[in-house]
Amino acid sequence: MAIVLQEPSRTFSEYLLIPGYSSADARPENVSLKTPITKYKKGEEPAITMNIPLVSAVMQAVSDDHMAVALAKEGGVAFIYGSQSIESQANMVRKVKSYKAGFVTSDCNLKPDQTLKDVLYLKERTGHSTIAITEDGTANGKLMGIVTSKDYRVSRLDADTKISEFMTPMDKLVYGKEGITLSEANDIIWDNKVNQLPIVDDKMHLKSLVFRKDYDSHKSNPNELLDANKSYVVGAGINTRDFKERVPALVEAGVDVMTIDSSEGYSEWQAITLKWIRDNYGDTVKVGAGNVVDKEGFDFLVEHGADFVKIGIGGGSICITREQKGIGRGQASAVLEVAKARDEYYEKTGIYVPICSDGGIVHDYHMTLALAMGADFIMLGRYFARFDESPSARIMVNGNYMKEYWGEGSARARNWQRYDLGGDAKLKFEEGVDSYVPYAGSLHDNVKLSLDKVKSTMCNCGVLSIKQLQAEAKLTLVSATSIVEGGAHDVVLKDNSVATVRR
Repeated sequence: MAIVLQEPSRTFSEYLLIPGYSSADARPENVSLKTPITKYKKGEEPAITMNIPLVSAVMQAVSDDHMAVALAKEGGVAFIYGSQSIESQANMVRKVKSYKAGFVTSDCNLKPDQTLKDVLYLKERTGHSTIAITEDGTANGKLMGIVTSKDYRVSRLDADTKISEFMTPMDKLVYGKEGITLSEANDIIWDNKVNQLPIVDDKMHLKSLVFRKDYDSHKSNPNELLDANKSYVVGAGINTRDFKERVPALVEAGVDVMTIDSSEGYSEWQAITLKWIRDNYGDTVKVGAGNVVDKEGFDFLVEHGADFVKIGIGGGSICITREQKGIGRGQASAVLEVAKARDEYYEKTGIYVPICSDGGIVHDYHMTLALAMGADFIMLGRYFARFDESPSARIMVNGNYMKEYWGEGSARARNWQRYDLGGDAKLKFEEGVDSYVPYAGSLHDNVKLSLDKVKSTMCNCGVLSIKQLQAEAKLTLVSATSIVEGGAHDVVLKDNSVATVRR
């Protein structure tokens, strides 16, 4: 008969941390969130260590080159989605590796013969007010002018007015030449009292933009994650079908780390992929594998050469694998078992293989719980999809700004490779949905707030590092009524729209 596990399949919301002794040194500014992303031997350093324990999911709606740069600035890693052509994915990796801090590739571009209506639509969709006007409407076309919110008033211009009639043209623009340093660019910005500086080549083609606001931003990113050449660290997703073509292209583009993107990693397909990579590249190419939910799955992937192992089946907010197939496991239960397997493997072999919790994060405090349960880092989709830096469109829904968010197993993404079990190359049924998530603004502000909460909680537990949290954390199961008790209760919350009358 079937093996039946007696312990219920539990989620993060079913646990709380018990406070520990907090010394005078247990202050958020003393907490280190550094964590390994690749395996290493006892006494050695991992090839890649992140400065924060967050990576972005391998999803069309989450991880492109813009997300990769933004997350690397904070100290984490984005895994650029693999459900696109090999050439397109490799080009995204190249953009990240060639990115010069402070020099931004324009992602809002129009042509002079387009109209104010196009400007307003682009601003609404992206949230950006600076639009480069190029001859062909591309990011590297011949620069004709710039449009900012200072160049037009909606109440005074017809929506069909051509951009050429109200843009700031080249002869009135302050610009810099390609090869200029960031310090020189910032000096020009400040000396000329402008908010942005286009950088052009000898033929006046746009190369990048430097923004006044990024001057302070660059200074405020002490955790940025760089490789030995001072380029941003970037990851990418691969599959078990075209890996023989995709992996070499990504390696040539300069990718730092890859992961096999699959809904279920305990398979011969992943073993074949890992073997091919090890046979052709040895340990020089870093690649994670997954997803798994138990010790057997972890041991299998580690024995076949995975640099890290991803945990989680069916716990993502847009994932319906459990509904469709009745397979998966509560994320807390999965992390706890795999973390135990990782520690046993380390004791037996002296090799530490990091584990990544992928899915199941609803609230910020779930991040701390995942780390306490043993995760070395956390992969997030919905969380990052809400930000300006994600590739999806920002739209208005019922009076509120939202961002589009869809699963890789949805009909929209049609990423059949992620659910590949051999046979026909197609998505046979959906394992993900197409949805919206509330727009949340900039990645920087939100990640800082989330990690401030993590650090504060760690101080309450009396620990100053993730390793210490994993070793010393005390967890307790919670009842349904204690969950209610943990939120606001037995009060009437104030409605800010109601005026207060004082006597």
